[in-house]
Amino acid sequence: MKAYIFPGQGSQFVGMGKELYENSPLAKELFEKANEIIGFRISDMMFAGTDEDLKQTNVTQPAIFIHSVILARTLGGSFNPDMVAGHSLGEFSALTANGTLAFEDGLRLVIERANAMQAACEAVPGTMAAVLALDDAKVEEICSGIDKIVVAANYNCPGQLVISGSIEGVKEACEQMTAAGAKRALLLPVGGAFHSPLMEPARERLAAAIEATTFNEPSCAIYQNVTAKPHRNADEIKNNLIAQLTAPVRWTQSVQNMVADGATTFIEVGPGKVLQGLVKKIHKEAEVLSA
Repeated sequence: MKAYIFPGQGSQFVGMGKELYENSPLAKELFEKANEIIGFRISDMMFAGTDEDLKQTNVTQPAIFIHSVILARTLGGSFNPDMVAGHSLGEFSALTANGTLAFEDGLRLVIERANAMQAACEAVPGTMAAVLALDDAKVEEICSGIDKIVVAANYNCPGQLVISGSIEGVKEACEQMTAAGAKRALLLPVGGAFHSPLMEPARERLAAAIEATTFNEPSCAIYQNVTAKPHRNADEIKNNLIAQLTAPVRWTQSVQNMVADGATTFIEVGPGKVLQGLVKKIHKEAEVLSA
């Protein structure tokens, strides 16, 4: 069975989508539609901007979404997933690719999400850190023992977990995790504490936009970050999407559940190959491909 997976923030690169735009009339049409919705030529920034341009949250998130969804659309009949999943932002790409969201609606939600997250970051500074080679349970235990906001945020693969929270809380947790035997505990160059309680204002703002958006019946199940389980019910999908901003991304568990449900081939749709690497670390026997 085929699982199509969609990357999140961090997989962007200058030149992303340029080949699609130049070689596919459908892609060109969708890029121009995206430019119109966003109100500036994001395609120019994607094709020939700078790394700094693409690092801005209000550019990064829609850029990755646009690239991923347009790539899925250009696959035509060969895009036939048995299941889909997306890492954080990628969940919106997955839901658009499997028909739950219209392209325009998905993009508008991603723009709202990016702006809401940016506002939350500016209101309350926070950060994230990658913890390598320490047991998940130990990471959770250390986080829960610190009296400042710090939580497990991304379960990326065995031995790779990202924590998130207040700057002081994350720094204190990193010190304790290194002392507990982590190979590394390093701060990430991010603008805020994603997937932590500090994103609550963004969650509330995004919730209103999600509730006002039409969600269709998907063509296949989506394994959502919050539960790591398959969902096809529109109301469940909405609730999980709203909860996602302040809840951890359970990527390891999602891939394990997809494998348990029959997935043998994982096809990454979007820029980069980050998810393919994570899948191989979670399940060595899986076949991983780029779309």
